[in-house]
Amino acid sequence: MTIRYKTQVSGIPAAESADANAFFRRKLGYETDCADVYHDLKHGIAEFVLLDVRSADLYRRSHVPGAINLPHAQITSTRMSEYAPATLFVVYCAGSGCNGATRAAIRLSELGYPVKEMIGGMEFWEHSERYPTVRDSDEIGQLAAG
Repeated sequence: MTIRYKTQVSGIPAAESADANAFFRRKLGYETDCADVYHDLKHGIAEFVLLDVRSADLYRRSHVPGAINLPHAQITSTRMSEYAPATLFVVYCAGSGCNGATRAAIRLSELGYPVKEMIGGMEFWEHSERYPTVRDSDEIGQLAAG
C-alpha cells in the first residue's frame, strides 16, 4: 500500500501578489529585526529609542548597546512624558518565547507612540547574530524616575 501525502505548502493557495505585497509591507510597520537595528546603531542613525523591556537583572547581565531598560509593566504616561508623541520606540525582550515586547508595544501604542517590535529579541541579537552586547553592567540605563 502506498501512502499519498497531501501538500502542506500549497494546500491553501498563495495570496494574490497585490494582497501579499500589502500584507508584508503592513507587517514591517509593526516589526523590525536585529539586523536592521544593528545597521542603524552601527551607522549612528538615531531615529528611534531602543527599549529593553526585560527585568533590570536581565538587562544588567546583557543588553543591546544604547538600549534603555524599562520593564513593560513600568511603561506609563508619567514615565513616557519626557518623549515627544512622534518618538519611535523599538522594543525587545528575551526572544521568541517571551511576550514582554508585545506587551510593551501595546502599552506604548495605547499612549499614542509609534512602536515596532524587534523580532528575535536578545536571543537572536546575542546568540544567532552575535552582535555586540553590554555585559554585567552595574549602571542601569533606566529612564529618569517620574
